[in-house]
Amino acid sequence: MKQKIGLIGFGKTGKAVASVILKNQEFSLEWVLKQSTLLNDRTVPEFLGIDSNEPGKIFSLTTTKIDDLLDQHPVDFIIDFSTAEGIYNYGKAANKRKTKIISAISHYSDEDINYLKALSKTSVVFWSPNITLGVNYLLFASRYLKKIAPWVDVEIIEEHFKGKEGLSGTAIKIADALDINKNEINSIRAGGIVGKHEVVFGFPFQTVRLIHESISREAFGNGALFVAHSLVSQKKGMFNFENVLTPYFAS
Repeated sequence: MKQKIGLIGFGKTGKAVASVILKNQEFSLEWVLKQSTLLNDRTVPEFLGIDSNEPGKIFSLTTTKIDDLLDQHPVDFIIDFSTAEGIYNYGKAANKRKTKIISAISHYSDEDINYLKALSKTSVVFWSPNITLGVNYLLFASRYLKKIAPWVDVEIIEEHFKGKEGLSGTAIKIADALDINKNEINSIRAGGIVGKHEVVFGFPFQTVRLIHESISREAFGNGALFVAHSLVSQKKGMFNFENVLTPYFAS
């Protein structure tokens, strides 16, 4: 039986993620919850022009109560690509129904993270500032290389589209993992770059560069479903990509 998914957030990334879910045979997109009422009563397959029998009905946060939505259209997972404030709209309702939460929000405050941890005591909560599989593989590889050569010079470069504000949450996570001050991260904002992260290791007489580049926002959808597949049997707890990937590195 397919695992049912509710998607929160329907911007550029949300639309790309929705298209990936609709094309996957293990999961069903039950609904999308977005801020405005512009697409109310339409469906995602119709809007995106994808041939699919999945419901994918579009609801607005301004006209829909989350408790009613989860009661009338129950899901196994909520995947969140909205804003940091979004978790407070659906967190308790999802937790009450044991609906697993997969959050791909770039930045959370300490207060937000504590709220996620509180929810995870009785249900499954996953959070990663970058939910692509590739960038988390880069993070693992970077950590291992730094462990082998702790004295190596390291530079982190992150590139994103011109309108992105603040430091990349992924770059900050890489910096924390490599014990580098986030103020030393090099940022580039230009054009429509989806997202690129590079870690440069400066050895004597040689250089190693680990690069991850998101070519399309569909990569976030693939990552979210990889996580969902990994958490199907879990009952509660706070998870991140390290928890999900570690078993593969240990085998």
